[in-house]
Amino acid sequence: MKKLVRCVLLIALIVLSSCSSQQSLQEYYIDNTENPDFLAFDIPASILNLDAVELDKEQKIAYESLKKLNVLAFKKTLDNAAAYKAEKIKVKAILANDDYEELMKMNTGFGGASIQFKGADDAIDEVIIFGDNKDKGFALVRVLGKDMNPAHFVQLIQALEQSDFNGAELGDLGAFFKG
Repeated sequence: MKKLVRCVLLIALIVLSSCSSQQSLQEYYIDNTENPDFLAFDIPASILNLDAVELDKEQKIAYESLKKLNVLAFKKTLDNAAAYKAEKIKVKAILANDDYEELMKMNTGFGGASIQFKGADDAIDEVIIFGDNKDKGFALVRVLGKDMNPAHFVQLIQALEQSDFNGAELGDLGAFFKG
């Protein structure tokens, strides 16, 4: 009987120690959707208005692999500057997780940005775009799909140029970061 108890305790210990205590990006999104410092919304792939555009085979594959975009943005103010720093540290810790592979870093007119992905190089399930501006705040965009191929997304961007998508549908996000 003692051996059975020891065996059960050992298995329980192994299971508990293998569980990560680090918050996932999805949990972070969920935890902050009701936080007044954040703006959170989902954007369906259909907002890109590509149904009216004649897509070639690769563009169609890329478009069909795209499901939706989750947006979470933190607007920095004088009153929440300390919270901004704390939240930015949390996000960077989550993104430093081994599950995400960095694709690129860049400086934009908005501020610093990084693009990371989760999944195999030719079958990506999630792309993370993190943009940060020390004066205005930060934005996290999760591009969710199934077996997304980075090579096809160049084609998708070209198709977007032919569509009537002008970004106006993202007005809430633009207004969130205005002066």
